[in-house]
Amino acid sequence: MFFNVITERAGSLKIGLMGGTFDPIHVGHLVTAEEARQQFDLDYVIFVPTGVPPHKDEKRISLPEHRYLMTTLAVMSNPSFFVSRIEIDQEGPTYTIDTVKHFACGEEHGPELFFITGADAILEIFTWKDYEGLLRLCTFIAVSRPGYSLERFHETLNKNCPAMKDRVHLLEIPALAVSSTFIRERVALGKTIKYLTPEPVEQYIKKHGLYRMVS
Repeated sequence: MFFNVITERAGSLKIGLMGGTFDPIHVGHLVTAEEARQQFDLDYVIFVPTGVPPHKDEKRISLPEHRYLMTTLAVMSNPSFFVSRIEIDQEGPTYTIDTVKHFACGEEHGPELFFITGADAILEIFTWKDYEGLLRLCTFIAVSRPGYSLERFHETLNKNCPAMKDRVHLLEIPALAVSSTFIRERVALGKTIKYLTPEPVEQYIKKHGLYRMVS
């Protein structure tokens, strides 16, 4: 199994962790993960669907099992992509620090970890649980899009969390006019989502009647 490989080869691996609700996962997520994998020479990217995100309304999120299965369907054609159940199998709110500690496999001999997230989210990291612990355990890949103000990013980062400046790498990806919210809204309106998400995910959404009503 893949996670046995992590344990056996931990010290020699570079692993990207990409968390999110993935409700649903879409091509933007996949493009981001592949770009990070190539630019930072990652061995694997592990997608981590959130269980109960502490910053989101649980009632407005699809069941964890749906989100896990859609993510699995989306990445199955890429041998460098895997999906973890670590957060969706936990009860109660889940926190990034706990997930990162799990994959660190013990700091001394663990893999080199890269946490992939949006640049705006990075600027709020000082509000995350035990963010100082995160800085010790992983490097951050801050994803931005063309036109994003890098000057503002660095100014805010230096002001709010100066210790992060050497632990953050910026990754600019192509601008893609797609989001999970956009997909849910189109499904609710009976519009096509073809090419916005992988076909197996599109078929899963249809089969299970997801997102037909958006409040």
